[in-house]
Amino acid sequence: MPIEIKELHIKINVNEGSKPPASKSTAKSKDEDPVAECVEQVMKIIERKKER
Repeated sequence: MPIEIKELHIKINVNEGSKPPASKSTAKSKDEDPVAECVEQVMKIIERKKER
């Protein structure tokens, strides 16, 4: 018998005073534009969907 989940509750705690953990994106050079990179990835996804 399959189980069907009708509702999912997610609870998180946010500490506004703490610093976010260092990530790989901060290590990148300042010359790279993160918005352009996101747009490029979205365009690739759209192209893949058109091929189907």
